Amino acid sequence: MELDMTKGSPTKLIAKFIIPIIIGNIFQQLYSMADTIIVGHFVGVDALAAVGATGSITFLILGFTQGLTTGFTVLTAQRFGAGDKEGMKQSIGSAYILAMVLAVVMTVLTYTQMDKLLHLMNTPDDIYEMTKSYILIICLGLSCNILYNLLASVLRAIGNSVLPLVFLVIAAVLNVGLDILFIAVFDMGVDGAAYATVISQGVSGILCLIYILVAVPAVRIEKRHWKPEGQCVKNQITIGLPMALQYSITAIGTIMVQSALNLLGSTVVAAYSVAGKVEMFVTQPYGAMGTTMATYGAQNRGVNDLDRIRKGVRSATIMTVIYSVIIYGVMLWVLPYMVRLFITEAEVAMVYGYVWDYAVLCGAFFIPLGLIFVYRHVLQGCGFGVLPMMGGFVELICRGVVAFLAAKYMSYIGICMGNVAAWSITAVFFVILYMVLMRHMKRMKTAYESCSASSLSNSSPAMNQSGK
Repeated sequence: MELDMTKGSPTKLIAKFIIPIIIGNIFQQLYSMADTIIVGHFVGVDALAAVGATGSITFLILGFTQGLTTGFTVLTAQRFGAGDKEGMKQSIGSAYILAMVLAVVMTVLTYTQMDKLLHLMNTPDDIYEMTKSYILIICLGLSCNILYNLLASVLRAIGNSVLPLVFLVIAAVLNVGLDILFIAVFDMGVDGAAYATVISQGVSGILCLIYILVAVPAVRIEKRHWKPEGQCVKNQITIGLPMALQYSITAIGTIMVQSALNLLGSTVVAAYSVAGKVEMFVTQPYGAMGTTMATYGAQNRGVNDLDRIRKGVRSATIMTVIYSVIIYGVMLWVLPYMVRLFITEAEVAMVYGYVWDYAVLCGAFFIPLGLIFVYRHVLQGCGFGVLPMMGGFVELICRGVVAFLAAKYMSYIGICMGNVAAWSITAVFFVILYMVLMRHMKRMKTAYESCSASSLSNSSPAMNQSGK
């Protein structure tokens, strides 16, 4: 089920690759949505606010680990595109070792520092203990999340986006069942939701591992591949760390926004949480497009086909704009029904106005949000790590300034404007960066081809002489 993205119609390849990822991302989103829906109905608004208050922290932690695991496999995709099968397996072995170190370090770090972070975020006192209990369980289960993300990234690096989807569907169904069992039957509250998420993620990771061992010899490594190659590890860290920091920097901005939001009370936190879940659900195709363009960019960079990269980016941009316009209208249409999924009918009046304001304002700027994923990820797939990371600082500054002003004036609309400012300015940054770096790669390619042609020309007389 491998997919070579260096040949054929870019639009068709992107569509073929992205559809399973979109479905998979939606099911992955069902992890947190199931937690939120079942907690909101069976435990109450305060518990809903407690789970929602962890959203930016979860994004910080899981985004960092996902950025690293994705970055670790960019080299795998490049070597696959170049046809270097042995080098590809070497990169996979190095990625496994790096992921094990990552799991240990992140688990210890997040678990020991979580109390300080929750206080720093002004977590409301009435939901503090529930929030802390929920997020600490998630931290202890980080290895499960890392296992799935790494193995799914390995499969996607060789063009297989279908099997990660299948395993996510299984895990999502399991997550819903465990949520109902732990919360509605065993009355475990928010802890039950956290345990359900961790167990489901673990199952999806184990299924990926079994599939690779049994059915994918192309990425099945041997004993010799477990010896890290210095240059390989250096390349993986050079690409992976900026990708991880990109997520983290963005997450720090959302933590600033969450800190300002927490000052407005648990009801507003719950409303913002519902609005955020709706937004994350309808914008899943953006993340899928980012994953697709990272693989597309990496494989075509492996054969240094810059014109093909441009064609793919053009197709992805058109697809993103069309989807953004359509989904904005659809979201506003179904919003009243979606809100009722998360809370009881008696509590709708408490939060609906806040949710509607968020959806109308932020949804109008879905186009720049989608473009961020297209341009940032294609550059990362091409091997650029540090410069795309700078987009995270742009987002951080925008959200930080807006969060400060919103906290000062206790403004909910001001908090929502943090997303608008961050998405708009960062999208412009990435489009400009893409154009600059594409010209840079073009100059490098031209210089290399000129040098190669010159060397060939100089060697020709000697070759002709030896043939006489």
